[in-house]
Amino acid sequence: MTVTVKMLVDKVKLETIYANDDLLSKPITTSDISRPGLEMTGYFDYYAPERIQLIGMKEWSYMMAMTANNRYAVLKHMFRDSTPAMVVARSLEIPEEMLQAAQEEGTALLRSHLPTSILSGEMSWYLNSSLAERTSVHGVLMDIYGMGVLIQGDSGIGKSETGLELVKRGHRLVADDRVDIYARDEETLWGEPAEILRHLLEIRGVGIIDVMSLYGASAVRNSSQVQLAVYLENYEPNKDFDRLGNKKEEIELSGVKIPYIRIPVKTGRNISVVIEAAAMNYRAKQMGYDATKTFEDRLTQLISENGASHD
Repeated sequence: MTVTVKMLVDKVKLETIYANDDLLSKPITTSDISRPGLEMTGYFDYYAPERIQLIGMKEWSYMMAMTANNRYAVLKHMFRDSTPAMVVARSLEIPEEMLQAAQEEGTALLRSHLPTSILSGEMSWYLNSSLAERTSVHGVLMDIYGMGVLIQGDSGIGKSETGLELVKRGHRLVADDRVDIYARDEETLWGEPAEILRHLLEIRGVGIIDVMSLYGASAVRNSSQVQLAVYLENYEPNKDFDRLGNKKEEIELSGVKIPYIRIPVKTGRNISVVIEAAAMNYRAKQMGYDATKTFEDRLTQLISENGASHD
């Protein structure tokens, strides 16, 4: 995905001090953000001009203590062709030399009222999400009790129909058919729909339905963390399915591993209720309660008591 300065301005609600259409359309190629403290002293050996340059109170205070000529010389050296933009936090005053250097070197100059740390976090979050490499997988992504559940399965097994039933039960659709997956960090997986399929479900025999139009805005989400993967497959007597929940299978997507369970599908089985229960059971395990362990502990205790009674 290509991210431009204009997209960052709109997302983080930045004030444009200086920019034109060409500068606003300049691409941002990295999510790294630079706080140019050393550069203010004239040290540019490891300067990274391709990053967003963020000026906070510390950088601004040092810069304002410089003479006008030195300030202009340093700033002019910081504005490069590859620099997407310079952002000033806390609604700090823009010195004349900064505006002049931005105009002469052709770099967007932006400002925000937010504190530096919060602004840095918001820009990093947006850029990390937008610039992350995406992997498309086939399936339905649902938000069930606030937890992202990826439903995959054999072709024609009823993934979209299950998604529709879950929507009717009060859960939210994130994506149908194609889910774009990306790693927000080493442990967090995120999913969103392809733009052309946003809020849409394909139901065989009915066609395309707009979930937001039919069920309201509360029935959809634009993106969600992916925390659990469910695979639906046709039931066969000779297939081995987990009965006690003590198998710990995982699936790796975009370099992040998440729990993975297989659910058999056969006539008369309410799959949406089963998936709902699987999501709640996973949430309970995350909170420290494991029903399988409780059962095994009770079984061990029962065997122990029976053994003692025989003695």
